[in-house]
Amino acid sequence: MTKFIKKLFLSSRDCDTPSGREAYGRVAGITGIICNLILSGLKFLVGSISNSISIIADATNNISDAGSSVVTLIGFRLSEKPADEDHPYGHARIEYVTGLIISFLILHIGFDIFVDSFKKIINPEESVFSWVTVGILAGSIVVKLWLSLFNKSLAKDIKSKTLEATAIDSRNDCISTAAVLFATLLSHYTSINLDGYIGVGVAVMIIVSGINLVKETVGPLLGQAPSKEMYEKIESGILKYENVLGVHDLMVHSYGPGSYFASAHIEMDAKIDVLVCHDIMDKIERDFKAQHNIHLVVHLDPTILDCEETNELKEVVRKILNEIDPIITFHDFRVVVGETAKNVLFDIVVPPTYKYSDSEITELIKNHVNEAGNGNLYAVIVVDRSYGTLKSEEE
Repeated sequence: MTKFIKKLFLSSRDCDTPSGREAYGRVAGITGIICNLILSGLKFLVGSISNSISIIADATNNISDAGSSVVTLIGFRLSEKPADEDHPYGHARIEYVTGLIISFLILHIGFDIFVDSFKKIINPEESVFSWVTVGILAGSIVVKLWLSLFNKSLAKDIKSKTLEATAIDSRNDCISTAAVLFATLLSHYTSINLDGYIGVGVAVMIIVSGINLVKETVGPLLGQAPSKEMYEKIESGILKYENVLGVHDLMVHSYGPGSYFASAHIEMDAKIDVLVCHDIMDKIERDFKAQHNIHLVVHLDPTILDCEETNELKEVVRKILNEIDPIITFHDFRVVVGETAKNVLFDIVVPPTYKYSDSEITELIKNHVNEAGNGNLYAVIVVDRSYGTLKSEEE
């Protein structure tokens, strides 16, 4: 069924374009609305007839899922809007907001079900058994399992956190409905009434999944770092270009799924004509936009390669940093010779949560450099916090 729907409605869509993503979200949303409304109506009917709080809770969960699908539809539609004066980077982050709204809807439903189920434990009521109820619950499990796999497939195609959240929610529904079905059969065959307890269990599972989904959707909104693979793709891609010696200070910002803006410093031989360097930089920026849809801006750092004194001092600094901590890297190395002393200027790169503060690590390195130069060598250091797992040309 999944292949059929994708072939029928999505075969001509490019999942990497905003319009393609919107089409995937629209198909997922409409499918979710139809399935959940049908399941919710049937469960409300049999839950009312059988006087089962757990079935009604499951029906309420389905109606919330239908509402979530409506939010998904709206979110994908709004995220397709192009950039404007107020939002120069586009509206793709609306998809993250959509996922957050769905997460809070799940939490709200979970707490409501918990309260109703707890009341049923305190004041239990007999449920009326029906094989029609069993059949509807069993059918619901099958439908929800398919919905989970369907949304997971679409989420993988367009790398969507919203559809991943929807897939997880559908998977949880399978478990909760299976628990309700088990309680219904157990009550019929043993007279043990677990209706309220199963309702509480379903509610707790819904609440936990809602909390996890909140964590997953808040991360990108707060500026969560892109994946290691993204950094490596940009770094390795830049290093493939002629005359590029190294990459550092790479920063990547996500403005929604598939919408990336990045900047990086690239090192080239200082002897290369500046116009040649400029042409290479322009080509890098154009290629990344065309091939990866990444808005990349690169900055040139000229590097002196054939100065014996500079290379010797660079080796001194390299050894000092390696002795202090092998994790420290450096770049933008320069030498300024004064009348009585030499100054070495460079940037160091340390992890965001390093064991030393900027002032502590700077003072430590300065002392080692000064000792290595017998009091006539001074260091001017800028501390950079790493934005990704990059290796500089100095390593």
